[in-house]
Amino acid sequence: MRIPTEPGNRIRVFPAFYNSACALPFFYGCDGLRIGACARMHGYGSAVLRFGTKAHPRILGFVGIPTMTLPLVTADERARLLAHGAARAAGQHLDPLPVVRLFTPDAHATWLLAALDPADCDTASGLIDLGIGMPALGTVKLSDLAGIVGPRKLPVRRDRYFQAARPLSEYVRLAQENGSITD
Repeated sequence: MRIPTEPGNRIRVFPAFYNSACALPFFYGCDGLRIGACARMHGYGSAVLRFGTKAHPRILGFVGIPTMTLPLVTADERARLLAHGAARAAGQHLDPLPVVRLFTPDAHATWLLAALDPADCDTASGLIDLGIGMPALGTVKLSDLAGIVGPRKLPVRRDRYFQAARPLSEYVRLAQENGSITD
């Protein structure tokens, strides 16, 4: 059986089979054996057996957790964050509504972001709660957040249903009183 090497084809038809086929040899210690060489020799390319040097990224989705991630910030949210950041850079003192809420599903870290630095379009500012009882205003790079995973290897996600109910200063006050972000 020849498995297609195009990324879209192999996952679309049998995602559960693909997860099982990739993860089981890895769990049984076949990582780094002759599997990769055998696949290349028989023309299978590297569609299924990509364990030669490091674990296949789909192994993270083996237990039925979808590994497709949504972007941390949508285009509309990025535009609003940049507008707040430009106003802040111009010297205006705003108390904006937070635009986006990011969180780790398997840890208690939360980020309420209100502005994005227009100079690099990557440094966001807002209320940061790392889950240790000390929420504070701060800055974080979106590129750094994209690489963070929790204890169960789940990445940072965007709360798609977040609607800010109060200005950022109120979120800060309530978070410092309670020791965590409440909304």
